[in-house]
Amino acid sequence: MPNVTFFMPCDAMPAGDRLTALTAQCTELCVTLLGAALDNVHVIHVPVRHGRGHPVFAQIDYRLEPFRPAPVMVCFMTALDEAILHHTGMAARIRCFGHSPTHIHARG
Repeated sequence: MPNVTFFMPCDAMPAGDRLTALTAQCTELCVTLLGAALDNVHVIHVPVRHGRGHPVFAQIDYRLEPFRPAPVMVCFMTALDEAILHHTGMAARIRCFGHSPTHIHARG
């Protein structure tokens, strides 16, 4: 963790090089701001049929840690919002969900 999932309209999803750049910047933010180990960062881009709301929806699931208080998460979301706009040209809705380590069961 963290797991970052971007949902973007199929017909507006940026070209591969821009998605690669967004992935790289997102990964850097997870490592530098959230203190995540590089091997634990997962970024996924999911093409969707847009219904309504912001064109990009970003969902971040992360492990609750003392070094990730609310001000850190606000800084992370602000930087991620800027990265999304820069690399896609689209506005994003960002939602972060913190999970207690005792409630996370993972494999692989």
